[in-house]
Amino acid sequence: MNSAARRDLEDLLDREIEVARSLAATLAEERSALTGDSTERVAQKAAHKLQLFETLEKLEAERRALSGVGKPGPGFDAGAVVAQRWRSLMELIAGCRNANQVNGQIIHLRQGQIRQLIDIIRGGPSDTYGPHGKTFARALRALARA
Repeated sequence: MNSAARRDLEDLLDREIEVARSLAATLAEERSALTGDSTERVAQKAAHKLQLFETLEKLEAERRALSGVGKPGPGFDAGAVVAQRWRSLMELIAGCRNANQVNGQIIHLRQGQIRQLIDIIRGGPSDTYGPHGKTFARALRALARA
């Protein structure tokens, strides 16, 4: 790889790293919003997260076109600087993946809580825990009739 192409690749990796850092920060803000009570803030952070995902995809396409490969592999020799940037990017992306999974789990738990509350309001069965910690459905009166 010639020096101009190496510089271009380094610059592109720097841009990807910057977007990945922004994504990590946005995911942390999204987690905070998910545990709060502002649905507007959650929607705002989710929209920003999607924009950052799109930007990363575009940068990845540029990188693939520039390097001629999907990712640097064993036969890829672009120098120590590019290799270090690649490792940094992969670490950031792995952290983002984990943070996004945690946020997904929070969303799933909140959806379950909302379903339970709706069931209580409608008078449907709700999950109750017995003395041995096992769940069982118990019919409740509708909250509107209480």
